[in-house]
Amino acid sequence: MITRNAEVSAKALFPGAARKVLARGGGMMIVEARFDAGKEVAEHSHPHEQASYVVSGRLVLSMGGREETLGPGDSFYAGPGVPHAVRFLEDSVVTDTFTPQREDFL
Repeated sequence: MITRNAEVSAKALFPGAARKVLARGGGMMIVEARFDAGKEVAEHSHPHEQASYVVSGRLVLSMGGREETLGPGDSFYAGPGVPHAVRFLEDSVVTDTFTPQREDFL
């Protein structure tokens, strides 16, 4: 499967945040998410494994009782059921890989 980013429509998550579901198949999917500076994703958890890569911008990840500032080239892993939250310090682009696929994103 080949997915061309320019051909995928973004879906608004909330004002200042949007996502595109990119390549997906089998038990995994890649999602591109864009967030404006100052936006937050409240603490949440899900049954999916998540590996995220910061393409651009800066964010603060809260997970496991710690806060870490991440920037371009940094990544993190959140296991199934692990609570995590993100605060965006700058306009940011993040790619998230989930397994299994997040049916709620489709």
